[in-house]
Amino acid sequence: MTRAVDPFSTQAEPLFIDFFYLLREYDIPVSLTEIMDFYTGLEKGLVKTLDELFILMRLALVKRVEHLDSFERAFALYFYDVDLPAVVEGDPELLQTKQFRKWLEQAVERGDIPRHALWSMSRDELMRRFWETVREQMEAHHGGNRWVGTGGTSPYGHSGFAERGIRVHGTWKNRSAIKVIGDRRYVAYDDHHTLSGANLRQALGALKNMVPVGPYDELDLDETIFRTGRNGGEIDLIFKRRELDRLKLILLIDNGGTSMLPFVRNVQTLFSKIKDRFKDTKTYYFHNTIYRNVYLDSRRCQPYPLEKLLLESRDSRVFIIGDASMAPEELLYRHGSIEFEEEDAVASIDRLQHLRDRFEYSVWLNPIPKEEWDITYGRITLEKIREVFFMEDLTLRGIKSAVAWLQAKAAK
Repeated sequence: MTRAVDPFSTQAEPLFIDFFYLLREYDIPVSLTEIMDFYTGLEKGLVKTLDELFILMRLALVKRVEHLDSFERAFALYFYDVDLPAVVEGDPELLQTKQFRKWLEQAVERGDIPRHALWSMSRDELMRRFWETVREQMEAHHGGNRWVGTGGTSPYGHSGFAERGIRVHGTWKNRSAIKVIGDRRYVAYDDHHTLSGANLRQALGALKNMVPVGPYDELDLDETIFRTGRNGGEIDLIFKRRELDRLKLILLIDNGGTSMLPFVRNVQTLFSKIKDRFKDTKTYYFHNTIYRNVYLDSRRCQPYPLEKLLLESRDSRVFIIGDASMAPEELLYRHGSIEFEEEDAVASIDRLQHLRDRFEYSVWLNPIPKEEWDITYGRITLEKIREVFFMEDLTLRGIKSAVAWLQAKAAK
């Protein structure tokens, strides 16, 4: 953070420039146009308190719901020195965050948590203490030695910006900004958050194929007004056919072996939301990769010929969910399957290519985090499959990227 500056001085750097860079660190895209919109609001005198600054910045700089929690966390860090993790209270993912690790280190150093007692404390107790500290700092937000973030020091102090300046860390009427941030209403939609029903519904919502169906029985209000105006006021009722989502989805899920066990919960969450969101969904199963059959049941007792699956509509959207990690011969060699009943004279990589050639709108979702693809066991087969399918990891961000890719391809 930089020192406070007078925004009305010709010698000063642009106001809040380091905050805009901080937004980039939080993966919030901020354009010059949006920054200039914000400065226009400042010039018009829309901001006199930190609450009003919070509102103006949010309106001018944040355009997508998935960036709202990241913006609020960046704002809390910059103006309140409160470093909030990108998880909701109660989520055990907290234990993997840098904020938790830093808090725990400082708590042990201060003696708040005796080192000898640390190993006897449960995960839930540690999480409870962390969030209690966060709530204390959110309520105080004026400094103190118990802060999770930077220790409570402020680079601005009270009324830091010239005569008509903004009251930073001073008192104001409703403290609405700190209350809004504390509510964490948008954490579930953040790209970094774990998969949940709410954010998956929003991510999958963009996957649509709306087509007109049925009789012309729905009033087209806009066209009716236009035609009536053109006719000099004589009412001309225009009807249109209803639009329904006629999207067909095919799910292919790797459910065999032990390599997929750590990812079962995420796959189940995605599976349930897809089934809920899309009524015309067909699900098949495989182990490691696809040979001449897929399976109708999760125990893989009911084989279904791949050739029959390839007769489905070319416009179907296909999601393949698997870690793509196996011995190279399983994927690349004829008769490469490790299971006798899967014996196939055609190499699996060729079967996957046939599947990709038939279904142009197909993506592979990999539960292994993307940053581990080059170092994981099976990286050779993972890379080979990436040459066939567009692949993303099984995170909220990955699913959004896959959906966007499918939509862009369909729009061509």
